[in-house]
Amino acid sequence: MAVTAALVKELRDKTGLPMMDCKKALTECDGDTQAAINWLRDRGAEIFEKRSGRTTDFGRFGQYLGLDKDACAMVELKCESAPVTTHEDFIQYADDLAQAAAENPSATDADALLALPCPSKDGLTLAEVKDEIFNRIREVFNIGRIVRIENGCAGYVHNAGTISGVILAVEGGDEESARDICMHIAAMRPTVAKADDLPQEVVDAERQSLRDAALAEGKPENIVDQMVAGRMRNFLESQGVLSEQTYVKDDTQSVGKFAASKEMKLLQFVRWELGDDAEESSSAGSEDAGE
Repeated sequence: MAVTAALVKELRDKTGLPMMDCKKALTECDGDTQAAINWLRDRGAEIFEKRSGRTTDFGRFGQYLGLDKDACAMVELKCESAPVTTHEDFIQYADDLAQAAAENPSATDADALLALPCPSKDGLTLAEVKDEIFNRIREVFNIGRIVRIENGCAGYVHNAGTISGVILAVEGGDEESARDICMHIAAMRPTVAKADDLPQEVVDAERQSLRDAALAEGKPENIVDQMVAGRMRNFLESQGVLSEQTYVKDDTQSVGKFAASKEMKLLQFVRWELGDDAEESSSAGSEDAGE
């Protein structure tokens, strides 16, 4: 079959690849459009393999959220350069990964996730969509961390999702208030959601130490417990307990009191910074955090 300009344009429209690449693929495949698409995909995979060792220091966080959802997720998608993080296809792909992770509890690693259907591209797997995007941008990108929480969640991504990401599981409350707390988490870097998430022996030892110190100061027995309670709040805040931190949007109350005023219970959160695999939270990890 003759390779016409119309045929090249048709393939260009379907793949988003340069005209010369499309013409070469059609020539190699005798004008068969589907065969040309497969040829381009295979060629892209070969190029990706050659470049796979490149450093991916940039990226973004994809999120699938909603307080009404049964499960939510966040996925880290890493790439070589900053411009790619704002590419429309890259942004959509990150969110597709997060949705697939939320809806498929068995997809706890990149390989399992890539084998799943792409939520926004009928008939294609996430692996196939990844190949298509690579063919267009010609830059290496890979899945980093994956977290799934079996609960309704709010979330927040800083700097359009290219710096840090937060996902917060709550009971009750509303989307706006929960997102505000996610913004607090991004800024203030708590380590756990609530005091119960700290090792009990650490909390008990500190409480006893504070009590002993108050008694040694000669404080009356009847006010020692009040003193200890106040000092314990300071201790818990110093340990990065979210519910005890002073709320950044209202320094007259703690995050816990703000949440209670919205009839919201804080359950767990995950806070990541791009590329920092050690930056985790009360229940973070590349696995189901709802278990």
